[in-house]
Amino acid sequence: MSSQNIYILAIESSCDDTAASILLNGKVLSNVVASQKIHEEYGGVVPELASRAHQQNIVPVVHQAIEKAEITKEMLHAIAFTRGPGLMGSLLVGTSFAKSLAFGLNIPLIDVNHMQAHILAHFIDEEGFSKPPFPFLGMTISGGHTQIVKVSNYFEMEVIGETIDDAVGEAFDKSGKILGLGYPAGPEIDRRAKLGNPKAFAFTKPRVAGLNFSFSGLKTAILYFIQKQVKINPNFIEENLNDICASIQYTIIGILIDKLKLATKETGINHIAIGGGVSANSGIREALKNGEQKFGWTTYVPKFEFTTDNAAMIGIVGYLKYLEGDFTEQDVTASSRLKI
Repeated sequence: MSSQNIYILAIESSCDDTAASILLNGKVLSNVVASQKIHEEYGGVVPELASRAHQQNIVPVVHQAIEKAEITKEMLHAIAFTRGPGLMGSLLVGTSFAKSLAFGLNIPLIDVNHMQAHILAHFIDEEGFSKPPFPFLGMTISGGHTQIVKVSNYFEMEVIGETIDDAVGEAFDKSGKILGLGYPAGPEIDRRAKLGNPKAFAFTKPRVAGLNFSFSGLKTAILYFIQKQVKINPNFIEENLNDICASIQYTIIGILIDKLKLATKETGINHIAIGGGVSANSGIREALKNGEQKFGWTTYVPKFEFTTDNAAMIGIVGYLKYLEGDFTEQDVTASSRLKI
């Protein structure tokens, strides 16, 4: 690692959170996130509204990140930003701002893959959190993504399993919508699952070959189950909500753990690093920890604030790329479907 003090400004704007962070040699000095509440009434993210909110938030968020870090913008060595994947309108706001500021300060520009950043968030210098050794399996679970990635080093990653339809976060949110819960539904399902019986209702796990995932069929099965039961008893949801949530969460966790078991068997890798917003789910964390005893793997979960979309994870990738001299040009463009 470099002996010089390297200050990186990182910007994340891939979906509905505008975030900025300052890192010093891989350690987070500030990590500011402006969340958008407007999407709650629509039951999901509205891309046009998201990009407008980013335009309003990005200047104050970056200003606040620099102030909290107690530095000046003239001290920055580079600016890292999310190039993709994500919502195109949202990505354009962050990309354009980063390019303009880097040009104005005459400092390097570093483009970052959002999915790589979720995995490399484990390498943020944070006391009390251990870093996974190479090679390891990275499982990213969020509202838009479900992937298992074989990670050989910082920048050598291979996707060995991913969803063929809905992501795991969508499975939680769509199930919550069926049950009349708010958006996002994941935290509420998690809270109620702790109060219910996870084996009260049985839902069939989708049969998908290899390490790929599918959650669309599970959502449909839940919908038909609820419709059938409500016809019999109009108060079925209200009377059984905790048990329904517990059973849904139990099924989703089972799908994830089954695929991880298969991945460790096929690769021989027993170190598992989890990331993405859904990794905040207490049931998933508990199942992973239990797996250490049952299946002999070691699990790594980053600090809570680095699991959801945030700029600190963009910053650590920026720092690692800075050390490699891996910069991008001013003609770089956002890419909504950027792959690892």
